[in-house]
Amino acid sequence: MLGLGEDVEGSSGYWAFGTLAMALPAGKYRIEGDLTPAQADQAALAWAQAAYRFTRYQGKDDAARETARLCLPENADGKALNGAIKGAFLARDLINTPASDMGPEELAAAALDLAKEFGGTGTVIVGDDLLSANYPAIHAVGRASVRAPRLIDLRWGPADGPRLTLVGKGVCFDTGGLDLKPAAGMLKMKKDMGGAATVLGLAAMIMSAELPVSLRVLIPAVENAVSGNAYRPGDVLATRKGLTVEVGNTDAEGRIVLCDALAEAAADDPELIIDIATLTGAARVALGPDLPAIFTGSDELAAALQQRGAALDDPVWRMPLYGPYMERLKSKVADFNNVSEGAFGGAITAALFMQNFVSDPSRWLHMDTYGWNDKDRPGRPAGGEGLAMRALFAVISERYS
Repeated sequence: MLGLGEDVEGSSGYWAFGTLAMALPAGKYRIEGDLTPAQADQAALAWAQAAYRFTRYQGKDDAARETARLCLPENADGKALNGAIKGAFLARDLINTPASDMGPEELAAAALDLAKEFGGTGTVIVGDDLLSANYPAIHAVGRASVRAPRLIDLRWGPADGPRLTLVGKGVCFDTGGLDLKPAAGMLKMKKDMGGAATVLGLAAMIMSAELPVSLRVLIPAVENAVSGNAYRPGDVLATRKGLTVEVGNTDAEGRIVLCDALAEAAADDPELIIDIATLTGAARVALGPDLPAIFTGSDELAAALQQRGAALDDPVWRMPLYGPYMERLKSKVADFNNVSEGAFGGAITAALFMQNFVSDPSRWLHMDTYGWNDKDRPGRPAGGEGLAMRALFAVISERYS
């Protein structure tokens, strides 16, 4: 079809329908020709995702610009598409919102609104109450900000259903703390809550599809700021699990807040824990911006996720939980350090750090994501992105439907 452009290598080509959505004048269009249900879904999804625009801070003319609309192909799954689009747009909106308007409080409000929309429940532990509730690591990272740290806890679904827990890193802005980032390193740090945004988008897909699971979502929401009471390099932090952590670098804060949330998730003994985080630059050096790294003790889960990701053009790549590298996290004064000795294997050592806070690595999957499109691609505009969200949903739905 004219206007589709060239296929991206390794892509099914249906993302190119997103190019058409933006190239055609405003109006209603339909796809002529025989498409399989999977092809119809992918074409409609690409078209719809290309229509996304983040216009919150733009003038009315920009926000009101009409786009080409696609009549849903007859054999497309409208309910599934609506869920996928809702999840994708929610994740994008949350990530794209500047930190001035998306701090821990605002992220908590968005999460509670989502739970309420689908009949779920939610609680939020705020500020010093984190200490009395035994979430000391979350409190330590977030205490320097005037915007109090929080632990967001959502629940949805039948209590007797298979338990699925999603954990998302919610660092709403990351200065690096006292190990301050350079200016260029802070430019995109509104996206450091991309893990939280992705798990909320995934939760929206799960609830929209009414999957028969007992869903729990845990999000430690903090701002890693600089002030007189900021946590320091060399501090030894307590954690919910009782393990102690020496702070080797305050800019490795994500794994610290996640360790308390993972300990709480594991205590609930779910069938599966999935955590998602914009955790390491090392994963991006290894795999680039478009390919999230996954770590798990389950070969079956990893294979299923890689297979579904490839089929849906929503790829992931498995990296190893290489046990001997745990030695790199040794500390002389605590159970371990939050960063490794030397510069090598940073994504692996970060995953190994967090593995200490789950009870069974075969029922845990960690995804180290970028949460961002650096450039426009068909159906995937530049800006915030819930990478691998559709692949994760496919695996979850196949497992629990």
